[in-house]
Amino acid sequence: MLFYTHNPSKFAFSQDRTDFEKLTISKSKPGAKNNQKPVFALLGVPFDGTTTYLPGARFGPAGVREASYNFERYNLTWNRVIDSLFFDLGNVEVIHGNFKKTCIQLQDTISELLSGDVTPLLIGGEHSLSYAMARALKLHNIFNEVTVVHFDAHMDMIDSYMGEKYSHATVMRRISELNPRRIIQLGVRSASYEEKEFADDKGIEYYTAATINDDINQIKELLSSINGPIYLTIDMDVFDPSEAPSVGNPTPCGIKSHQMEKFMLILSKKNVVALDVVETASDKIGDLTSVNAAKIILDFICLQE
Repeated sequence: MLFYTHNPSKFAFSQDRTDFEKLTISKSKPGAKNNQKPVFALLGVPFDGTTTYLPGARFGPAGVREASYNFERYNLTWNRVIDSLFFDLGNVEVIHGNFKKTCIQLQDTISELLSGDVTPLLIGGEHSLSYAMARALKLHNIFNEVTVVHFDAHMDMIDSYMGEKYSHATVMRRISELNPRRIIQLGVRSASYEEKEFADDKGIEYYTAATINDDINQIKELLSSINGPIYLTIDMDVFDPSEAPSVGNPTPCGIKSHQMEKFMLILSKKNVVALDVVETASDKIGDLTSVNAAKIILDFICLQE
C-alpha cells in the first residue's frame, strides 16, 4: 500500500467506497440499529445539455474534486476537524444531450440514497439537475415539508426558455410545481418581469444580492428562523464573477465567499436533507470557481455535529 498518495478523482477527506458498502449492508440487516452519526454521500453529475451561454459545467465535478485538495482537514475558522461519515461515490452516468433520461437515472440514484437514510450531496453540472433531487425528495413524501433555500444570480422561474420546459433557466419553476413548503431565493439580481410576477403571485421569497450586501444580518436572521427539512441548492453564479468567473451565466454584483461562509455556519446546523452545488464550468486546475465550490462542501461537512 502507498501511504503518501491521494486520488484527485475522489473528493478530499471522503472515506473509502468499500466502507460505505459495508455500512449500508450492516444497516439493512434485520434488527440493525441506525448509526448515530448522519451519513453523507457525494455524487458528481457531469451534465450540461441545456446550457445556453458558456458551456463547460460537465467538467465541474472533476474540477471541484481536484480543488478540494487545496484545503486542510482541520478548519481554523471553526476550530474543527472533518470527521463526518462522508463518502464520494463517483459520478452518475449521464446521457449527454438528453435531460429526461439523465434526470431519471439521477433521480433513481438519489432515491436509493434517501432510502438508506443517506444525505445526498451533488456536484454539477448545470442547474437543471436540481429537478431530479426535488423529484426524489417528493417521491419520499417529504418535499411538501421542505424549505428550498436557493442561492442564485437568477430566479430560474421562467415557464419555458427557448422552447424548453426543462432547462437550467426553468428549473425553479418546475421545482415550485412540486409544491415545497417554502422557497427562499438568495442573491438574485437577474429575472424577467414574468418571473418576478410569478414569484410575487406564488409568495416565493427573494432577496437580491444588493439586499445581502446592505444588510447581511437580515438574511442571517431569516436562515436562523427556518424550521423543518431544508433542500439547499447553490448555483455558483450567485457569487460575484470576481470570485466565481467560470459559470454558465456570470452576472455582476454578486455575493462574496465570506458571506457564504456565514450562511453555511447557520445552514449546516439545520436539518439539510439534500445539498447541491452546481454550474461550476471550468477544466482548469486551480480555478477560483472550483475552489469556492469545494469550500462550500467542505464547510458543510466540517460543521456537522
